[in-house]
Amino acid sequence: MSRNAGQRPERGRRARIVVADDHELARAGLRTMLAAEDDFEVVGEAAGGAEALALCATLTPDLVLMDVRMPDLDGLAATRAIKQAFPEVCVVIVTMYENADYMFEALKAGAAGYVLKDATQAQLVGAIRQVLRGDALLNSELATQVLYRLAGGATPQSTPPAQRLTPREYEVLRLLAQGQTNREIARNLGITAGTAKVYVERIIAKLGVSDRTQAAVRAIGLGLLAPPRE
Repeated sequence: MSRNAGQRPERGRRARIVVADDHELARAGLRTMLAAEDDFEVVGEAAGGAEALALCATLTPDLVLMDVRMPDLDGLAATRAIKQAFPEVCVVIVTMYENADYMFEALKAGAAGYVLKDATQAQLVGAIRQVLRGDALLNSELATQVLYRLAGGATPQSTPPAQRLTPREYEVLRLLAQGQTNREIARNLGITAGTAKVYVERIIAKLGVSDRTQAAVRAIGLGLLAPPRE
């Protein structure tokens, strides 16, 4: 059964995860890490991008951990294909490289974020849970700069849907674009985390995107947010 875009696993249900990496030992390591968590279930493994795309069609995962360099279809191309065909599936890129170019291409492809291959189990698990909660992995100055670079190539909209945003939604959007989580947004605005989540969901719907990362990109592309200071 398919899920609506942006819909997260129901409370009490384990998140269904597909691991995509062309190295068997890497897949085994990720599988072992995730198997130790009660709220995760590895439902499939792929040795290439094309296989990962096929598994999304048959297994309906909540999230794919995607290596970048793989045969058949590299991780970035596979991410683009998955997000086009299954926008409700979250994709987290797993890479050895922490630089603007890789992050730019990952976000451009539709990834919710990235994790370095030398991450600890706690870091990996925390990143997955963060994405599944709807919080993008964009809490660094580098990520913010990449967002503006990515938005620079956005196609202008003749009738920006953001004209329908309320003043409070604009406030939430600005904090969202800084990579803040729902709890951080709530703390900064003096509201509950649940209320912040509702605002974020409304913003995503009004901007016509599938997640908060793409909402930030769309908002920047529409000129709704000022660029960061040098």
